[in-house]
Formats: sequence, C-alpha cells, structure tokens
Amino acid sequence: MKVAFDSRPASDPRGIGRYARCLLEALRATAAPGDEVLETHRPRRADVFHAPWIDGAMLRPPCPQVVTLHDVVPLKRRSEYLRSGIRFRMRYLAVERSTRVIVPTAVVAAEVCEHLGMEPQRLSVVHEAPAPGMHKCGAWEIQAARKRYRLPDDYLLWVGGLQTPDPRKRIAAMAKAPRELPLVLVGATRPWAHDLPDVTLTGHVPDEHLAAIYSGARALVFPSDDEGFGLPPVEALACGTPVVASDIPVLREVLGDRATFVEPGDIAGMLAAGVAARRPSPGPPPWTWLDAAETTWQVYREVVR
Repeated sequence: MKVAFDSRPASDPRGIGRYARCLLEALRATAAPGDEVLETHRPRRADVFHAPWIDGAMLRPPCPQVVTLHDVVPLKRRSEYLRSGIRFRMRYLAVERSTRVIVPTAVVAAEVCEHLGMEPQRLSVVHEAPAPGMHKCGAWEIQAARKRYRLPDDYLLWVGGLQTPDPRKRIAAMAKAPRELPLVLVGATRPWAHDLPDVTLTGHVPDEHLAAIYSGARALVFPSDDEGFGLPPVEALACGTPVVASDIPVLREVLGDRATFVEPGDIAGMLAAGVAARRPSPGPPPWTWLDAAETTWQVYREVVR
C-alpha cells in the first residue's frame, strides 16, 4: 500500500508539528513489507492520502482521504476565533467529505459528530503520546538547561504556543495572578507575549533541552478550558514532573488519575496546587507513537478496502 502523507506541518513548533513528526517516524517504523509512505501533499498514484492537519484537507482528492482533526474549537467558540469566510468553510467541507477522520480523543469524536454532523463510524480515535525524547533527566542536564535559558532554581512551568493570545489557554490570567514560585513559559513567541508581567519566556526549545526543563520544574500547570488532547501534560509525566490541570472532559480522558485537577478558571487554586506538588509523579499513559502508528495503518487498510 502506498500512502501519501502531507508532511508540511512537521516544521511547525506547536503540537501539530510534533504530531506530524512523531507519527511519520512511527509509520515508517511499523510499515509492513510492501507498504510505503511518501511525503507529499499531491497524492497522485497513491492508495490513500493522509492530511495530518485541516489545512491540508483536499475537497476533491484523487484517492481515499484521511484527515486528522485535532479539535473543533473554532466551531464551538466562534466569537473568540474570527477565522471565517469561504476558505474556512471549504476546509471543514473537505473534512466532511473525507473517507475517514482521525481524532485524538473520544471527546473530540463526539464534538465532531455534533458540530459537523458526521457519522460515528467514519471517525477513528487515535491517542497521541510523548515524543521519544521526553524522559526524566539527570541533575547535570537540568542544571545545564537552567543556565542556558536563565531559569530559576524552582519554578512552575507551562508549555505551548505563544504566537497568538488564545483565550482558552488562560495565559494572561495566570501571568497576572499572585504566586509563590516563578512562572516559566516555554514556546515560540510573538510580541504580545513579551508584555506578560513577571514571567520567564524561553522561546522555542528543542526536545533535547525541553525534557530537562520539564524535569527541573516543580510542576506543569495547564489551565486550558478547552483542548483536543493536551500533549504537554503527557510529556511532563514522561519527564517525572507532576501535573496540575483544569478539570475538563478531554484531560480527564487523557490523564485519568495521573494529574491533580482543579475547576476551570480557578487560577489561584491551580498555582497553589502546583506549589504543593511533590514527586514522584505518576508515569504517562502507556500509549506510544508506535501504538498510534499501528492503529493508523489499520485505518488506512480499512479505508482502502
């Protein structure tokens, strides 16, 4: 079977880039004899086309199309997300026309059925996982990361994208809230992020340093009130770091009893729980990218049949 995989988002520093990179590597590692993965967004002479992001979905693909839809936040919160117009609608129409849609959680699957009217049998839940480089680091690695990024000795951590002020992430509220420990924000930035008060910004951090920053934190604080999966908490657990997260259905599904949960919007409670966090933390869910790849190959075979 020949699979055309749109690898364009792999260079994205956000979670969608990590999804594309990790899944592509794992697909190649789990391919059966005779299976082939081609990196292209022009799926000529392929048996199936996989767009791992909505921007790559084709309205009229030349072969069966699989699209990964990471969330439907813009459809649920239209007043906060101003993307509209014909191009926006065409992307979701391309998703609706796809042979199969992959989603990261059962919560997102239910939301896709609700907001796009798709039949449940056309959806496949494939969980995500920490990247292979996410692991508990030793003291010397943690100290080197602190020196490189000028981090305090003890800190609370948030990881994600800081390119736009996303309302659901509650970053501004967390930055303004009183707290006992410094707050470190990891992720690619834009000018607005540099106006946040009393925080340490690292900018984009490669994985070999990110694992050490996770490992050196008192806790990861994750105040999002809406997510499709929530990859940073899973990465933090892989690095031995406690997690405090908003008590929302997606994070309950992904993390189970591996995190401390607080009511959405309770920023003071989240920061206090982060300060109180103690090691050892539970490990991450046992799901790996190899598991995700094997399930995705199964989706491809079902689509081709």
